[in-house]
Amino acid sequence: MNARPYQICTSCVMDTSDSAIVFDSAGVCDHCNTFHTKIESNWHPDERGARELADIVEQIKAAGRGKDFDCIIGMSGGIDSSYLTYLAKEKLGLRPLIFHVDAGWNSQIAVNNIERLVDGLGLDLFTEVIDWPTMQDLQLAFFRSGVSHIDTPQDHAFFATMYKFAERHNVRYILTGANLSTECIRNPIEWMYYQSDSRQIRDIHRRFGKRSLAAFPLTSIVWHKVVLPYVKGIKAIRPLNYMPYVKEDAIKLLTERFGWQPYPQKHFESRFTRFYESYWLPKRFGYDVRRVQYASLILTGQMTRDEAIEKLKEPPYDEATIGHELEFVANKLGITVDELNSYMDLPKRTYSDYKSQRQIYDVGARMMRYLGLELGGKR
Repeated sequence: MNARPYQICTSCVMDTSDSAIVFDSAGVCDHCNTFHTKIESNWHPDERGARELADIVEQIKAAGRGKDFDCIIGMSGGIDSSYLTYLAKEKLGLRPLIFHVDAGWNSQIAVNNIERLVDGLGLDLFTEVIDWPTMQDLQLAFFRSGVSHIDTPQDHAFFATMYKFAERHNVRYILTGANLSTECIRNPIEWMYYQSDSRQIRDIHRRFGKRSLAAFPLTSIVWHKVVLPYVKGIKAIRPLNYMPYVKEDAIKLLTERFGWQPYPQKHFESRFTRFYESYWLPKRFGYDVRRVQYASLILTGQMTRDEAIEKLKEPPYDEATIGHELEFVANKLGITVDELNSYMDLPKRTYSDYKSQRQIYDVGARMMRYLGLELGGKR
């Protein structure tokens, strides 16, 4: 798909599998340069960040007085949301409601991790279960569309459901585990298009789906980026950006205190995401999301480039068990393994082959960066 001569960044491990990547005269990629020029100087995980977070925490507590909880935390069982849950209760003194969306793909480790954190911290858990036949149909539609971003239905359901809950129950603050420490490099847009683009979801479903979307929680970029924060007063806060956050230290703490279990790779709390990121994306499109994850850790001093290169020499999936994974995913989706494999050979499509709201995202991203509300961003 990419006719350019192969090149890898001399600073991180991003390479020309990102077709839009740009290198300077020293061979350093634009992901790294954006981090150093746009993000690093405007990110304050220090005393300044601690003061800013303390002010935000006081606002959250004030807004939650007299209520059963003062904020909600979307928890997947992954490292970021798990550590955030610990932090909110134990270090910040907040009273969060733990909100979990079950889209049908939870790994047993994820279920165990959520239970251990909730029980260990004495918190309440609310679980929203997505209608499985609808989710199944929508995921199959994305497979049949030929695009790379087939995890969109699951991701869209996660945040759409949480925002709807916050609006319905007049919750002013949503805490998320999104952070710059492990996510300062974002997946190129050709790899993973915006999951909140409901126009694209509807178009792909119209062409390839078979069931009604009435039971699926749809939202829109305008709704959750404009209406909710500026009209409804519902704010999404990223506490991990205001303090030092080291992934391995967080894993050690959660493991020792709660018996939390780590995953082989980021986002593997979902069985579908594990299959999608470790097998489907690299095998069908040549996109290895480990490059993005490792590049972020390199830039924030949590991994060396040499370590990342060594890890990338290993295949992203377990060759001994991938047959079982294919069978599991196919059975879950109600199709045969042969049909699932046949999708691998479909013509490759991108988000631009279907209706989208890309122009809205581009304008909004420029405005957010101009106002200092967003650092870096997808190209």
